[in-house]
Parts: sequence; C-alpha cells; structure tokens
Amino acid sequence: MLSPLEAEQILDLITSSLDTDKAENIQTIPLHGKSSMADYMVIASGSSSRQVTAMAEHIEFKLKQAGVNLLGLEGMRQANWVLLDANDVIVHLFRPEVRDFYGLERMWLHASDEEVVTVGHD
Repeated sequence: MLSPLEAEQILDLITSSLDTDKAENIQTIPLHGKSSMADYMVIASGSSSRQVTAMAEHIEFKLKQAGVNLLGLEGMRQANWVLLDANDVIVHLFRPEVRDFYGLERMWLHASDEEVVTVGHD
C-alpha cells in the first residue's frame, strides 16, 4: 500500500518528532540522483540507548497514525544504531560515539554541504 503522504510530508513528520524528542545533530540528506532507495535520509543522535529507543518508538507511532507503513525497523534490542525504513525516508538513529565511528554522513556527502539540512537546535 502506498503512503497517503508525500516524501516531504513524511520527512517533516520525522524531523518534527526528532526535534520534539530533543535529538542531537539532526541532518537531512536529499538522495535525489544519488540513490533509488529513498528520497531522503535522516540521521540523528540520542544521548543514550534509552533515548534512541524512545525516538524510534515515537517516529513509528506517528507514522502509523499518519497511515505510513514502515518497511523495516532494525536495531531496537541494543539501540546503538536504529534504522527505520519509511520507504521514501530512511532514518538512522545513533548514540553519538556509534555515529562518529561509522560516519554515515560522509558516505552521502559527495556533493556540496549546501544540500545537507540541519534541523532543530544544538
């Protein structure tokens, strides 16, 4: 079933949820022309595994309320790195040291930094 929401609406729902949950260093990376897997990737950090889990659960709940089916949810057991696949938007939630170790942003930032949108307040 296709989502009733457009990719940008899903992105707004996710980034708003993360901002409300006080996620750290929220970054949105447009994937147009870079990958066919999704339109956007969102990367954010939580200060603890508990916060990462809560952020993922809140996103899952809000997406479900909006009629968006998650295609995948991985990593909830340890919550060092949680992946949510909302079809048009892929979300990676990390504890800060895990995020630093993997450096996922660097893989997708071959284009200019102007394409990366930082959301919220740090």
